[in-house]
Amino acid sequence: MKQLLSYNELSEALRTNPDTWLLLYKKGSEQSDCAFDNYAKAAEKVAGANYFWADVNEVKDIHPKFQITTVPSLLEFKGGSMVNIVKGCHQHEQFKSLFENRVFVAGQSADEKPAKNVTVFTTPTCSWCTTLKRHLDAHQVRYREVDVSKDQKAAEAMVRRSGQQGVPQTDINGQMIVGFDRERINRLLDIR
Repeated sequence: MKQLLSYNELSEALRTNPDTWLLLYKKGSEQSDCAFDNYAKAAEKVAGANYFWADVNEVKDIHPKFQITTVPSLLEFKGGSMVNIVKGCHQHEQFKSLFENRVFVAGQSADEKPAKNVTVFTTPTCSWCTTLKRHLDAHQVRYREVDVSKDQKAAEAMVRRSGQQGVPQTDINGQMIVGFDRERINRLLDIR
């Protein structure tokens, strides 16, 4: 793992390492420190990829270039271009799975599109949440599930973003969808 101190350093790194992972985080923030520790642990276990990190307390010119407004955010670069963003703290096993999938997959076919950043806000008793998750699973859409009954901060952030308290709610690349709006979800995820 190597620290980056500027966008210029990232550009240079991408010239020599076009397939790269970059963790943007804010040292001292609980979520960011969690993400950094688990990212580092996973990076030690998966060889063959390039791992970088940047602390937004010190580096001010990387996250605006990629419209990153929240940290921690893990950026995946392929061929020198960003193709995926994974937000939040995840267990090191989840990071490891991401890295292994990236390292051991020969490459995307020409008709594949970059993965979407999908977060599903749920509660355990919500039947529509289950329907939504089954729909995403049926179309092999990767998503992060947030149980708002157990995470008050996530619940408050969800309400701030959508203005609604009910679940399910889905964040697809920054666009909030309240309820199970199959047509809109399919359109945003390019599901035919």
